[in-house]
Amino acid sequence: MPEETAIEVRDVVKHYRTAGRGEVHALDGVSLRVERGRVLGIVGESGCGKSTLARVLTRLEHPDSGSVEILGQRIDQARGGALRELRRTIQLVFQDPYASLDPRQRVGAALAEVLTVHKLPGEVGALLETVGLPAGTGDRYPHQLSGGQRQRIGIARGLAVRPRVLVLDEPVSALDVSVRAEIINLLSRLRTELGLTFVFISHDLGMVRHLADDIAVMYLGKIVEYGPWNVLSDRPMHPYTRALQATVPIADPTLPAPAGVVAGEVPDAANPPAGCRFHPRCPLAEDRCRGVEPLLLPDRGSYRLACHVMQRELAPG
Repeated sequence: MPEETAIEVRDVVKHYRTAGRGEVHALDGVSLRVERGRVLGIVGESGCGKSTLARVLTRLEHPDSGSVEILGQRIDQARGGALRELRRTIQLVFQDPYASLDPRQRVGAALAEVLTVHKLPGEVGALLETVGLPAGTGDRYPHQLSGGQRQRIGIARGLAVRPRVLVLDEPVSALDVSVRAEIINLLSRLRTELGLTFVFISHDLGMVRHLADDIAVMYLGKIVEYGPWNVLSDRPMHPYTRALQATVPIADPTLPAPAGVVAGEVPDAANPPAGCRFHPRCPLAEDRCRGVEPLLLPDRGSYRLACHVMQRELAPG
C-alpha cells in the first residue's frame, strides 16, 4: 500500500442479528481510501451506516468480512499489544461528549487517567491549551461545562494518546450554530498543527464541506457517490446527493428555494430494496434500477458514482 495512505477500507460488511427483524445490513461492501493529512467527510441520513463505519475503523466493532488498514496495518486482524498500539494511532471522538464522560469525575482527572494508563508524558494543562480551554477547566465536572467545552474535552482526550487519525462521529450536531463554527475552526487548526488525518461524519453536507477534502455519500449501508468536496457539494450527480444538497440552507433570500428534496424515509436496513437501494425514493428510477444493483464506478480515481441513470449520461458519446 502506498506510503501516503492513512486508511484503506476494502469491501467491508457488517450485519447485526436481531430478535425479530432478521439481519440489519449496516455496511454492505464499503470501500474507501484516505490519504495522510486529508479529511474525508462521510454524509448521509440516520441509519445509513455512518456510525457503524466509525466503530469498525476504530475496532470497537469487528467487520463480518473485508479488511481495514490503518497506516498499512490490518486493524481488523490485530490482537493484544498490536491492537492496543493501533488503537492509539486512530481515535474516535463521539457525538455526545456528556454521555462519554464520567459525570462524577473532574475533566482534568479524566484526561490525566488517559496519560497514566498509556504511560505517556504530558500535562493536562497542555492538552486543555491545545483545544483552547484555560487550565482551570480541569477542576470542573462535565455538567459545569457548556456543550462546546465538553466537546473540546472529548477532542483533548482523543489527542492525549498522540493519534495520527481522528474519526469524528457527528461532533457538532448537538451544538448551537455559533459553537459549531468554533469547533470546526479548532479542528482545522489541529489538522494543520498536528498533521492529523480526519474522518468527519455528519448528516449535514453543508457542514462537512467546510472541512473535508473529499466526501463519501452513504445510503443504506453503501457508498453511492465519492469524490472531491467541490464536486459533490457544487455539482452532485447522484439523486440522493442532490437531495442532501437541497437541504443545505441558502444564506441569500433573493435566490429561489432549491428543488429536489426527496420524500419518504430510509427503508428498513433489515430488508433493503433489491437493485439500487435508493430507487423507492428516486425521481429518476427506471426498471433497471429496481432489479440491478449499480456498481460504484470507475473502480479507481478521484470520483466514483453508483447510479445507472447518471452513469449513462456521463458515458462518452
